[in-house]
Amino acid sequence: MSTLKRFFQDTIIYGFATVLPRLMNFILVPLHTEYLGPAGYSINTTFYVWATFFNVVLTFGMETAFFRFFSHSEEKSKVFSTSFITLTLTTILFFILVFTFREEITILVDLRPEYFNYLLGILALDTLVVIPFAYLRATNRPVKFALVKILNIGVVVILNFYFFWFISEFPKHSPDIVLSNYSEADKVGYIFIANLVASAVTFLVLLPYFFRTRINFSFSILKQMWKYAWPVMVAGLAFVINENLDKLLLKEMISEEVMGAYAGCYKLAVFMMIFIQAFRMGAEPFFFNHSKQDNAKETYATILEYFVIAGSLILVILVVYIDFFKRLVIRDEDYWFTLAIVPIILLANLFMGIYHNLAVWYKLTDKTSMGMYISLFGAVVTILLNVVLIPVIGFMASAWATLAAYGSMMLISYFLGRKYYPVPYNLKKIGMYLLLSVVLSLISFKFFRENYLAGSSFVILFLLITFFNERKDLKQILNQ
Repeated sequence: MSTLKRFFQDTIIYGFATVLPRLMNFILVPLHTEYLGPAGYSINTTFYVWATFFNVVLTFGMETAFFRFFSHSEEKSKVFSTSFITLTLTTILFFILVFTFREEITILVDLRPEYFNYLLGILALDTLVVIPFAYLRATNRPVKFALVKILNIGVVVILNFYFFWFISEFPKHSPDIVLSNYSEADKVGYIFIANLVASAVTFLVLLPYFFRTRINFSFSILKQMWKYAWPVMVAGLAFVINENLDKLLLKEMISEEVMGAYAGCYKLAVFMMIFIQAFRMGAEPFFFNHSKQDNAKETYATILEYFVIAGSLILVILVVYIDFFKRLVIRDEDYWFTLAIVPIILLANLFMGIYHNLAVWYKLTDKTSMGMYISLFGAVVTILLNVVLIPVIGFMASAWATLAAYGSMMLISYFLGRKYYPVPYNLKKIGMYLLLSVVLSLISFKFFRENYLAGSSFVILFLLITFFNERKDLKQILNQ
């Protein structure tokens, strides 16, 4: 099997593991937006913004460091044991520390005490399974990885429908202990309870890895991994700022309702996010495992070309059918006034996906500090543009700030990569597909909204141009 064919096969499996759970989670958006309203959805968004932030702090780049050292080390068991023991101990210490000062931190994150307790439980359980999940990916066990991920989100979806819909519609079929403690006025809390239960189930499924781990801790390996990992952590924190600070600033500078509506429409970009996440799940271990092959750079260049083609097609499809998706996903019209952010966020996320692809240069050359600086630059752009432009153009400022941040990070990473790890990317082809998708999307959104005949012709045009340009290469890859 060819290298590229194996990459696409693994990415499809990991993509399935990512896409199906995300799609299952996606069906919760209509449920939540219908029952919560923009203000309630704002609380949900705030919870998961802080969950993302603390998750980056708790994992402190060890997942990426694990892939780097596990793929090259002859002492793989020692790398696994060191990573696993380190994350377990730091998670326990973090939990004790935060729980001790929970009152002060609860005020800082603007969450009710019981919500913050749920957050702590979810963070602890999810962090403890990071290395077991990474081990499944690094040892090419995508099917088991996928099954556990699907189980997790399955529990989340089932419990959400149970708490939001089933209890109200069929109270006689619920236990008395549930009915006596059930609150119609506090439904947002049940989202967090469902997540906590799902995290606990996942932890129990992966618990055997705790007992398989031999006490084979190495301070020298930890020192090397930490040197590699801490810039990844800082870059992750900067990414959290780029991805989520806009929502917190909108809440503070405008209102909770605007923030909730913005976050709700932001969810319409989920298909692009799913595609990028699926790619990353397959690409990260692939890049490390194949870095020593003679044609590695040419392979990375080809992968980026097809990533851009697929991402550009997703951009065109989502913009063309945006009004269909808004009615399908966000049934409450109180959210729709922020819909104009969606094309901008889609393009911004495509730029971020390209950036992750380009990041191969600093990950393979152990220059993760460079990735940190690039991410920090993006965070500065995000903060400055939001603070300056929100008072001027409102919530649209946050969308444009996201596009500017991710676009600048993509360009900086490309030019630095040319110096430290030059990959022969075909800029003309990549630029052509990006420009074509942007032009078609702009024309569709501005002049042919809800004209699905014209919009569909744009999608077909993009597909025909792609087929004409790529038919020979695709045939060659499939026949290998």
